[in-house]
Amino acid sequence: EVQLVESGGGLVQAGGSLRLSCAASGFTFDDYAIGWFRQAPGKEREGVSCISSGDGSTVYGDSVKGRFTISSDNAKNTVSLQMNSLKPGDTAVYYCAAGIQKDLTYGRFNWWEYDYWGQGTQVTVSS
Repeated sequence: EVQLVESGGGLVQAGGSLRLSCAASGFTFDDYAIGWFRQAPGKEREGVSCISSGDGSTVYGDSVKGRFTISSDNAKNTVSLQMNSLKPGDTAVYYCAAGIQKDLTYGRFNWWEYDYWGQGTQVTVSS
């Protein structure tokens, strides 16, 4: 059974930091890219960051570049998202998703190309 389990969300003040984790199981981790998406109420799903489990290449959305860092621990099948300098605009439910690397359009956060999704974790940034 494929599972993606997010953790690490919570409430933080603007300027603070949070670290999200995504624990993956049930598929060949090295063949997949893991992406983080977020969705705020009334807004479209937005791609945040993505990492290839195979070669470690990363992509970031424009709104988080320089503030967020994605990393992968292939030994533990876990991807983390370190979020620094958080802003109220970062408030959303954050989801991790897995997609077969070769099927993803590089540099684009096409959510429909991802096969598996976690249940999401809430991140709330207060001003």
